[in-house]
Amino acid sequence: MKKNKVISPFKPAAHKHQECLKSAIKNAKARCDVSGLRLTPLRQRVLELVWQSHEPVKAYDVLDELKQGHSSSSAPPTVYRALDFLQEQGLVHKIESLNSYVGCGNPEELHTGQFFICRDCGSVAELDDADISSLIEKKANSFGFKIDNEMVEIKGHCQECRDSEK
Repeated sequence: MKKNKVISPFKPAAHKHQECLKSAIKNAKARCDVSGLRLTPLRQRVLELVWQSHEPVKAYDVLDELKQGHSSSSAPPTVYRALDFLQEQGLVHKIESLNSYVGCGNPEELHTGQFFICRDCGSVAELDDADISSLIEKKANSFGFKIDNEMVEIKGHCQECRDSEK
């Protein structure tokens, strides 16, 4: 049985972001090689921009960064196609309620996700809990519902923000 695990915690305390970014790019290249797909320079750059921080990023923020990086030919459809590709490959997740994207903390394994979103600072923690997924599937099956995409988003306040209010 699959273990329940926190894939990406809120703002990791001891974190080497450059290693994290290198790992994300390495995983993306490996995923594309296995699938026979291309990680084009634009797709890689979009992935880097999503991984720039561990907070959700909007497509238009990615577009603005691309334009500042002298990719003035970038247009919204181009960015959305790159984000769609990255999402289809399991390299990023779309946080629907924020209309934003975050890098996937565990692209090596196919998984659903539960996301805890801080209303104060906007940071996101990704959890992969088989018990939650199993319960959702069981409840859906009980009334004949077929799940196409499971994404659970839970909003609240992270520990760091709660501590800063004290």
